[in-house]
Parts: sequence; C-alpha cells; structure tokens
Amino acid sequence: MENLEGLIEQAPAFLMTYGLKAVAAIVIFIIGKYFSGVAKRLTDKVLTSRGVDQTVVSFVSNLVWGLVFVFTVIATLGQIGVQTASLVAVIGAAGLAVGLALQGSLSNFAAGVLMVIFRPCRVGDFVEAAGVAGVVDEITIFSTKLRTGDNKTIIAPNSAMMDGTIINYSAQENRRVDLVIGVGYTSDIAATKKVIAQVLDNNQYVLKDPAYTVALGELADCSINFVVRPWVKTANYWPAHFELLEQIKIALDEANIEIPFPQMDLNVKELPAS
Repeated sequence: MENLEGLIEQAPAFLMTYGLKAVAAIVIFIIGKYFSGVAKRLTDKVLTSRGVDQTVVSFVSNLVWGLVFVFTVIATLGQIGVQTASLVAVIGAAGLAVGLALQGSLSNFAAGVLMVIFRPCRVGDFVEAAGVAGVVDEITIFSTKLRTGDNKTIIAPNSAMMDGTIINYSAQENRRVDLVIGVGYTSDIAATKKVIAQVLDNNQYVLKDPAYTVALGELADCSINFVVRPWVKTANYWPAHFELLEQIKIALDEANIEIPFPQMDLNVKELPAS
C-alpha cells in the first residue's frame, strides 16, 4: 500500500515531466514535417525557375524533403529520451557505405546537376569535351549524348564532361573563319589583297560588322601567306568556309595570281674528271 500510495503521489510529477516531453515531441514532429514540405516546394520552385530538367528537380526536391524529415524524426526521438547518437552513427555509416558503392554514379549525377544548372552547353550545341566532339542531342542526369558529324552517337559520362575543358562552338552568335591563302613570291601583294577583299565583299555569308581582316601573315618557304579572317553567323560557319575557299581560288586564277605548290630546285654540278 505504501508503494502504491507513493506511485500515486509521484504520478502528477511524472505526467507533468513526461507529458510535456511527449507534447513537445509531437509539436516538433508536426513542425518538422511541415517544414520538410516547405523545403521541398521551395527547392522545386527555385530549380524550376532556373530551367532545370524536371527529373533533376524531382530528385533533388525529394532528397531535401527526406533529409529534413530524417532530422525531424531524430529530434523527436531525442525529445522523448531516446538515445539518438547510435542512430545517427548507423545512418552515417549506411550513407557512407552507399556513397562508396555508388561513387561513380553519384559523381556523374552531381556533374549532371551542375550541367543542367549552369548550362555550359545546351541541346543542339556543337561542343568539344571529354576527348570527343559533336552536337549535343540529350543531357541526362548521368550522361550526355553527342552526335558526330558522320552520324555516330557518343555517350559521355557527365563527370568526364565537367572535369575537363568544354569548348562550345555554338555559344556565340558570330564566329570567325580563319583561312590562310598562299600565293607565289612573284605575285603583287596589293593586287592579291584586293582580289581576296572583293570575294569577301560579295560573299553571302560574310558579315559587314565585325569587319574582316586580309593581311600578309608569313613569308613561307614556297609562298607568301595571307591571313583571311571574315566573320559569319555561327550556323553558317562551314558553308562559308567551303564557299570562300572555292571563290578565292577561282578569283585568283582569273587574276593570273599563282597559288604555288611545294617545290624544290635542284642544281646539278658537273664534277671534274679524275
């Protein structure tokens, strides 16, 4: 009876102490669950506004929700007296094991997220990266699909794309065509520059602004080399390149300006009779 009376006397204090902890735990859980939803919606909104791929948006927003919810559960259990240190250690060890097992995939995923967010290249761009070059057909969360000029498909890991230098040939509106035109040493320099300039002035692809450059670039072994640098729209780069070479060759031939080929003069000396 004395023990029962003692328990009855301690009951209000027990209920006060642990009841308040239970209420606090419930409040922490409800608030944490609410904020996990808020964090998910906020992440979804921010990534969507930046034009991030919807697959990445869904994955990242769910990941954020999961992290906040796990933190909420741990805080709730700690409030009611559960020792959470061992639980955190187990979760950390499991996360480390999974991370080590999926190291390559996680690296590709992280690189894919960065590519979608920062946009070093877009679908339709011609790029050179990871030791390959081609038109970007598709960017997924793990790899990038490129199409080469001869219609081969290359699938490059996103980590290889982001770890190296990406040369994007389509990023700028205009590109410069760099040509080297060699003529014979007997050719008139002013006349040659005039012929080349007339071709550039009449070409359908060459832009007026920025202005083109025609200048003497090198006195080579067998020729005088002129640098010819017109600006064209990026989409017209290769049509302009091929057309200009053909038109310049025809114009130089019509002006009787020689385009030399490598040659060597041999001087034979007669040796005296022994």
